[in-house]
Amino acid sequence: MNLREYLLRVANSQTMEELWDGHVAKMAEYGFDRLIYGFTRYRTATSLGDPGDFIILTNHAKEYTEVFLDEGHFHHAPMVNWALENEGAKSWRLLAEMERTKTLSASERRVLEFNRDMGVTAGYSVSFKSISARSKGAIALTARRDIDQAAIDAVWDLHGPDITLMNNIVHLKILTLPYTAPNRSLTPRQREVLEWVGDGKTAQDIGTIMGLTAATVEKHLRLARQAMAVDTTAQAVLKAAFANQMFVLDT
Repeated sequence: MNLREYLLRVANSQTMEELWDGHVAKMAEYGFDRLIYGFTRYRTATSLGDPGDFIILTNHAKEYTEVFLDEGHFHHAPMVNWALENEGAKSWRLLAEMERTKTLSASERRVLEFNRDMGVTAGYSVSFKSISARSKGAIALTARRDIDQAAIDAVWDLHGPDITLMNNIVHLKILTLPYTAPNRSLTPRQREVLEWVGDGKTAQDIGTIMGLTAATVEKHLRLARQAMAVDTTAQAVLKAAFANQMFVLDT
């Protein structure tokens, strides 16, 4: 897939799955065969927010993600910490430098050892420019097991600007596509009532429009709040809008 074909695929992608499959294939052409993309809109000074609200995309094997993501190893990953404080691209040779200067914490060393056991040893991280004070996105590009850091650095010397640009474009595209986090999905009825609330309609108005009783509308709103894990309908509207789950075209 040449660059023009790739960019057309990105531009025309209507689902997260279609976009991600194309990006995984393109990055593999440069030797990066395993990727993890993460984005949060709910970062604070002490937290990245509820993991249930993260956008996480990856093609890593389950035995890796069950530990790195589900057990929270990413909180102590040196390159994740670098991405949270920086923007742009960074070679993982930073890890060797941290080892050499003995600046790794005990928890960071454990993550490094786990990654080595899983063949996650060489690569690059790209940290994206934040769109708000509470948002942050980054992607970790892991090189194939037969490519060491020196070899992938040589690839980056040749293609780094293009790879960085492609990842930034994909990041921006991801922010426009519907994303359903685990246990955060809305039924068509829940989505529709939230859309009408977003349009300024009352429960009585919505009942008249949809041919439902006000009590049934309130039930759908309550279930939508539960699905979004929030306390108020306004919060549910905001969170659903952030996830691009409202006013979407069926594909």
